[in-house]
Amino acid sequence: MSSIKRFNLPDPGEGLTEAEIVTWKVKAGDTVKVNDIIVEIETAKSLVELPVPFAGTVSELLVSEGETVEVGTPIIAVETGQGGAAPVQDAPAAGAVEPGLEGSPAPKLAAAAAAAEEQIEEGKIGGTTSTGRTAVLVGYGVKQTEAKRRPRKTGTTPAPAAAPAMTAQAAPAPVAPATAAPARSLGEARALTKPPVRKLAKDLGIDLTQVTPSGEGGIITRADVEAHVAGGTAAAEAAPAAGAPAYQAPVFARSGERETRVPIKGVRKMTAQAMSASAFTAPHVTEFITVDVTRTMKLVDRLREDREFRDVKVTPLLIVAKALLLAARRNPEINATWDEAAGEIVVKNYVNLGIAAATPRGLMVPNIKDADQMSLRQLADAMGALVATAREGRTPPADMAGGSITITNVGVFGVDNGTPILNQGEAAILCFGAVRQMPWVVKGKVKPRWVTQLALSFDHRLVDGDLGSRFLADVAAVLEDPSKGLVWG
Repeated sequence: MSSIKRFNLPDPGEGLTEAEIVTWKVKAGDTVKVNDIIVEIETAKSLVELPVPFAGTVSELLVSEGETVEVGTPIIAVETGQGGAAPVQDAPAAGAVEPGLEGSPAPKLAAAAAAAEEQIEEGKIGGTTSTGRTAVLVGYGVKQTEAKRRPRKTGTTPAPAAAPAMTAQAAPAPVAPATAAPARSLGEARALTKPPVRKLAKDLGIDLTQVTPSGEGGIITRADVEAHVAGGTAAAEAAPAAGAPAYQAPVFARSGERETRVPIKGVRKMTAQAMSASAFTAPHVTEFITVDVTRTMKLVDRLREDREFRDVKVTPLLIVAKALLLAARRNPEINATWDEAAGEIVVKNYVNLGIAAATPRGLMVPNIKDADQMSLRQLADAMGALVATAREGRTPPADMAGGSITITNVGVFGVDNGTPILNQGEAAILCFGAVRQMPWVVKGKVKPRWVTQLALSFDHRLVDGDLGSRFLADVAAVLEDPSKGLVWG
């Protein structure tokens, strides 16, 4: 006799308590093996692929794509083989890594999920298991409340209980034919549709409760959403025959809505929380310097032709990073953090260098661990891998934690300068502006030179004006004359 096992969303670590279901890799009826990738989730820090900790046949997807759920929420039901649950040895052991998943947090998540499955019995969290252990979610304290299950709709894709309704104003839907099911109002039950259609509506900014369904059982199809978009636009463009007001509302693309509401979640939510905490905790000071970086640009050109660097991307940012590391060695107090609880300033004897990277999911700041111990070639390799992984949205949470000082490169956008906000817990952040050819006085003569601007924001509790100025001047000195790196290195 087979049994149904539910896979709960595991704890992704780093204090994260929720994640968004991005893409299901399986569907009802599919057969899965232990450690098969079943879903891609998005946390506030990265995209993660989750493996399933047991084998069987997928009986139901419990959460739709695009929905955000809390850790411990059942997301998929799997019908296992005879004898109920899969044997313990079939589940991945803690820390075990499947071939091809080295360096990924997914195996740890699967192990955490297996442990959580063992600890949660009959939907109760905080009770005692058959082994005498207290039922808790991995990474969190004991919860003394009983878990509540979401109501299910027979034959439909279930929706999480906490999904907020869209409140944007929509253009009137076209009049439905007499045979079509009536459209639901905003206050009525959640619209019935499949995950891909729900995602399409989300991308278009459509409130599904305003769409007239035509599918069997009142299910909204892709054609219904597309028809709603076309009808909404047509309604917005149509003018009344008589009595039309002097002012004609502007026509908006797609749904015709005047506003689009985007949920605050993922990287954007984490960034907002961290930046607010930093801005209103650390007293920020920013200093600026303009630098002739002509010699640095010549060095970049030479490195690009050097056979040691031919297979790696060399940019001015690489030299800026090296200059920052050299300056931090000369001014170690810049690489510190403020410990309010202990009443101490913690000076770090290592540099975990953060590089701000613009990604489709928002700004991310992964860091290179022990960057101060790397050669220039090693640093180039690490920066290339870090940025590429971040832009793919696959930076593991561990790479986002533990940074000690950061560089933000606004010059790639053609911006000259800025006043960046500190990453929370760090003492300084260096802003690197655009490199431009400008007239510059050299030995009493005006010549065209490559020039850039640097800005350093620092926490004035840790860094006074003297330290901040010396550090910024040292960075500028290396960029102006890279040979100083040989002396200071």
